[in-house]
Amino acid sequence: MKFSESWVREWVNPAISTAQLCDQITMLGLEVDGVEKVAGDFSGVVVGEVVECAQHPDADKLRVTKVNVGGDRLLDIVCGAPNCRQGLKVACATEGAVLPGDFKIKKTKLRGQPSEGMLCSFSELGIDVESSGIIELPQDAPVGTNLRDYLTLDDNTVEISLTPNRADCLSIAGIAREIGVVNKLAVNTPHFESVKATITDKVDIQLHAPEACPRYLLRVVKNVNVQAPSPMWLQEKLRRCGIRSIDPVVDVTNYILLELGQPMHAFDAAKVAQPVQVRMAKSGEALVLLDGSTAKLKDNTLLIADQNGPLAMAGIFGGQASGVNAETKDIILEAAFFAPLAIAGRARQYGLHTDSSHRFERGVDFELQRQAMERATALLVEICGGEVGDICEVASDAFLPKLNQVSLRREKLDALLGHHIETETVTDILTRLGLQVSYANDVWQVTSASWRFDIEIEEDLVEEIARIYGYNSIPNKAPLAHLRMREHKEADLDLARIKTALVDADYQEAITYSFVDPKIQSVLHPQQDALVLPNPISVEMSAMRLSLLSGLLGAVQYNQNRQQTRVRLFETGLRFIPDTQAEFGVRQEFVLAAVMTGNKKAEHWAGKAESVDFFDLKGDLESILSLTGTRNLVKFVAKSYPALHPGQSAAIMLNGEEIGFIGTLHPNAAKQLGLNGKTVVFEILWQAIATRQVVQAKEISRFPANRRDLAIVVAEGVAASDVLDACREVAGETLTQVNLFDVYQGNGVAEGHKSLAISLIIQDNEKTLEEDDINAVVSVVLSELKQRFNAYLRD
Repeated sequence: MKFSESWVREWVNPAISTAQLCDQITMLGLEVDGVEKVAGDFSGVVVGEVVECAQHPDADKLRVTKVNVGGDRLLDIVCGAPNCRQGLKVACATEGAVLPGDFKIKKTKLRGQPSEGMLCSFSELGIDVESSGIIELPQDAPVGTNLRDYLTLDDNTVEISLTPNRADCLSIAGIAREIGVVNKLAVNTPHFESVKATITDKVDIQLHAPEACPRYLLRVVKNVNVQAPSPMWLQEKLRRCGIRSIDPVVDVTNYILLELGQPMHAFDAAKVAQPVQVRMAKSGEALVLLDGSTAKLKDNTLLIADQNGPLAMAGIFGGQASGVNAETKDIILEAAFFAPLAIAGRARQYGLHTDSSHRFERGVDFELQRQAMERATALLVEICGGEVGDICEVASDAFLPKLNQVSLRREKLDALLGHHIETETVTDILTRLGLQVSYANDVWQVTSASWRFDIEIEEDLVEEIARIYGYNSIPNKAPLAHLRMREHKEADLDLARIKTALVDADYQEAITYSFVDPKIQSVLHPQQDALVLPNPISVEMSAMRLSLLSGLLGAVQYNQNRQQTRVRLFETGLRFIPDTQAEFGVRQEFVLAAVMTGNKKAEHWAGKAESVDFFDLKGDLESILSLTGTRNLVKFVAKSYPALHPGQSAAIMLNGEEIGFIGTLHPNAAKQLGLNGKTVVFEILWQAIATRQVVQAKEISRFPANRRDLAIVVAEGVAASDVLDACREVAGETLTQVNLFDVYQGNGVAEGHKSLAISLIIQDNEKTLEEDDINAVVSVVLSELKQRFNAYLRD
């Protein structure tokens, strides 16, 4: 939101500097992003009138003029602007004037003709206005007046950032109201009389969607001079708020939007076939917008229509067919209250964002429409003339917002602020904010104002009191708390320990958005529906993530595009799974995810570059699982996933339940995501491994360990993990370790089979094992493997 400081000071003018005013605004929660002067530094420029204008005798593009600047005589000034003409009121820099850039005006001769000054353009005075030629001032501009005073150029534009809940400050009135409250000053609302009807013309309104538009007003104004020029003061106020002057009708509606915060629209009455309908769009309808583009309308879009079809997207954009143009004689002014949820996100559906939609989707004062209509009518008649009809209004009280009733307890206020504010002060602050207040039994009963949609709960009132009282006025106090040892269960695994382990393994922690691009997500989860946001930040952030991989793989792509090919990232956070059985229809699961790509090790002269593979990430995951004590309980079972390589992906199983997945990204998915090289990923439910298996202390054996290596031949489809599990199950307590150290296929091994090299570590806690004892264990293992997998020893 950009506004003019002088315009705000017309409403409320505290005796403080611009810098102090900006500090106040920021501390009120309306963060000031920047302050700029509306014009450059110049002096000696006055309002002048071109009394004579003749062609320069020696130059085709120059004119010789005589200019009245209110002095004893006319000034001779040579001017090259094509719009210079007799009778024009101009900005004249007289002898001795200093223009921006320390450019000094002196008497001189141009092509032999004397010139005692300069007729200025906007750019020459450091004023940001798109125009060609010199400034053309209104005919009633008083000659000799200092231009800075006439155009109020000793002014600043202030730009502020507003949070979405403070739509009440998207206007001069709203900002002035805030400044008045904090400075304990009354706001001087501009006075204007209601315009009495001079004609009987009315508009028939049919409200078919009262839940989306609970209040709708129209008013006919006939015989309007659309080609009348907008006054300079109006153009300047719009310019300083970042809006270009177009024509008086559009300028007036934009002025009301900026002054009061009420978006308005004007229709060409001759192009409207009554009755005017407020309804939802129908399938197949289209609308040519004011900018010439065609929008194919969706059935969730609120429309203003007539008997012939759509006239405008309600609260978003007008239609070309009913728009006001130079031939327009009669207009219909519109002011409405559209429900925020009826407008939110609709503009983005069509790639649009307008000042109107920006305000309506955040919430407009639902009691403002009639005042805005009266103000707009008065300005329009003042500038363009015209005959005015009665205001036609249709409203549905059942769907209009209700003022919120909120209770604030004294103890709650003191607890949240950590400071006691006198009751009278609290009541005064709430009253100055325009809220209805009563106090009894240490409780304030507060009724919100029509422009404050954001006051809903007790904490909202605490915030209001704190920011008006002044955060700097609340003394700093150390929090008081009882010191006691935190209860700690040995079985609880601290997430920080897992993160530290991953960092030690050369990973970096990433934090990505929960909102993701639905196109990217559909590549990873083509068979899952995501939770779609009704009012997203952008189209690329319009779906809630189904896994953390959408963000992590986006980070990988970002790094690869910047020539960082060796990437190892992990993230913890929530994923959002639509589930009709869950609260609010969504299941939120806290997960741990990781991704790796590039070479196994950083480039080094002594080592050969080798790309990461499935087992590198699997090994890192097993290291994490060893911290939880679940490494031997977790199984990796081959399983296919849409975005993973079918031969290099597995489900992570614990006690028969799937708690995650791991695998290499499918080449097709990697191509669609713009990734290079092999990328390996995993995601696992944190809650499933958060409770670790407490290690049971045992005496370390004093007797020697014995190793036996077995080369077992099994069918190719037998999982090595199943073979190792079978060894552990039957070997007894003397088998302390079993490991796979080689897999072989080729000569000596039958086709369709593979050789698994397994090491058995056999040790007893009470004696030195004899050869017969060791052989007995090996024999039991071989027997079980033969029975279960038809395995045999390789020759």
